[in-house]
Amino acid sequence: MTVLDWPGEGAVFDLSARIKLRVSGTDRLRFLNGQLTNDVRKASESNAIEGCILNAKGKMDAHVFLRAEADCFLIDADVELRESLRSRLERYIIADDVQIEDVTDQLSILHVLVSDRLAATGYRIVSANRFAVAGWDIWITAERHDEIVQQLSEQFRFCDYDCAEIFRIERGIPRWGRELTPEIIPIEANLEERCIDYEKGCYIGQETISRMKMSGQRNKRLCGLVSITDSQLLPGMRLFAAANPGKEAGWTTSAGESSRVGKNVALGYVKRGFNATGSKLDAIVPDAPGKRLEVEIVDLPFK
Repeated sequence: MTVLDWPGEGAVFDLSARIKLRVSGTDRLRFLNGQLTNDVRKASESNAIEGCILNAKGKMDAHVFLRAEADCFLIDADVELRESLRSRLERYIIADDVQIEDVTDQLSILHVLVSDRLAATGYRIVSANRFAVAGWDIWITAERHDEIVQQLSEQFRFCDYDCAEIFRIERGIPRWGRELTPEIIPIEANLEERCIDYEKGCYIGQETISRMKMSGQRNKRLCGLVSITDSQLLPGMRLFAAANPGKEAGWTTSAGESSRVGKNVALGYVKRGFNATGSKLDAIVPDAPGKRLEVEIVDLPFK
């Protein structure tokens, strides 16, 4: 199997570790539309949608992808949510005909960046925009995982964990446990366009989301950061205004060295008033508080 340093057309990502929930029952559509920020009616057997599940204050409980089957919906999310996502959804099943089953160990997901060659493989594919670039999911039974991986490796190239993580950062894609936590509102993580439907019916946390849209203000937003001196950036660095060293401006969430960009890059949340593109900030090295690295805010995705 060839592992990519930089994924391009036809790159394959193994997403089989993600939690997978099967939601069935006659009330499944209405129930899920009351939970997700996106309109579940957009999901089909050939198209997955992206959405967020919030608490009553509009903060994140989960970030998910959802697709439809003839008799159910299939939800997948980061593996860190395996212990919490099912119970979070079941908490709101009152008199609904809805059943939620954890099928994580029964199913595998492989994701392929769009390639004309994929149609010739004969696999059943589902459109899914997981990296802010067109791609396809291939859902298979766990028993066939190794077999299908071997078949795909003969035609495509695989992107391993490190490759996928750098690609995710370069594309500005937030991840649960890094950019996405129970303290974050989706709009702050730049998920508004992909995950929020303002025309659908009510859902938990909608009031906060609508209020933010009306005000047009975010207390902070997810930004791209590059090291001006090409020093190593790390997750968890505190950010300070370069012009006012005592004024804390935010923090980094993910970081890595991008061979494509040719720089050390990071994602991080920067507070309102400090997050304009081109702004300079100082990043504090966690184990050396007196050491400051200069970084610049750039547009996402990284160019």
